[in-house]
Amino acid sequence: MKVLIVEDERPAFENMVEELQAIDENINVMAGCTSVDECVRWLNKNPQPDLILMDIQLSDGLSFNIFKAVQVTCPVIFTTAYDKYLGQAFEYCSIDYLLKPISQDKLKNAIRKYKNLQSHFTSNLHGMQDYLNNHDKKRSRILVKKGMEFQTVRVEDTGYFFTEHKLVFLVDKENRKYMAEKNNLSELEEELDRNIFYRANRKYIINANYVKRFKPLERSKISVELTLPVSEEIIISQENSASFKKWIGEI
Repeated sequence: MKVLIVEDERPAFENMVEELQAIDENINVMAGCTSVDECVRWLNKNPQPDLILMDIQLSDGLSFNIFKAVQVTCPVIFTTAYDKYLGQAFEYCSIDYLLKPISQDKLKNAIRKYKNLQSHFTSNLHGMQDYLNNHDKKRSRILVKKGMEFQTVRVEDTGYFFTEHKLVFLVDKENRKYMAEKNNLSELEEELDRNIFYRANRKYIINANYVKRFKPLERSKISVELTLPVSEEIIISQENSASFKKWIGEI
């Protein structure tokens, strides 16, 4: 397995190399890059590795900038001391997110995860990249805030999103309410699977798996009832009633 390490702290880089060798002696660390610019240059001049272990905060900026400058065609395991980038990391080719200090067990599990994905797509040489491109285009987790703490909620466990006082909230399958780290529903809508989620109106995005029933109203509007309690009636406008029926009928 050919691995590229992107890490601007030398001791951390050397420790990562030692840990990888201890996990699997067949892992070949091709190079170590210490900055965004250096990594972009290296990727432009060399064949892509099988896997990249990438710190997020580098000496010349966030490593997310690498993806804007060069096409990364291999999976990435992000390594960082901060959890605030968790949601953003999974917008790229990420298969895991490890918080420093990284224990050998966590690193071993991440490498095992990569190998399992690789094994799954063995029959198709392009399968891994297709998975990363298509899977990560739509969010699998949502970063939320509960009190002073941050955590993630699986998208599939989200019953609906709503906006209130210019804030976006998420309600999960247990009817727990969280504040989502998003500026507006339009931004969030672009990152969700539209086969599952529907923008009901300016205030709500609903999950098809939590639609209990719906009924017609006057002037061709539709009232939607979810399996979760909602503080107000969710109304589909006349203009969107046809698209809603088509959406719910295709689920």
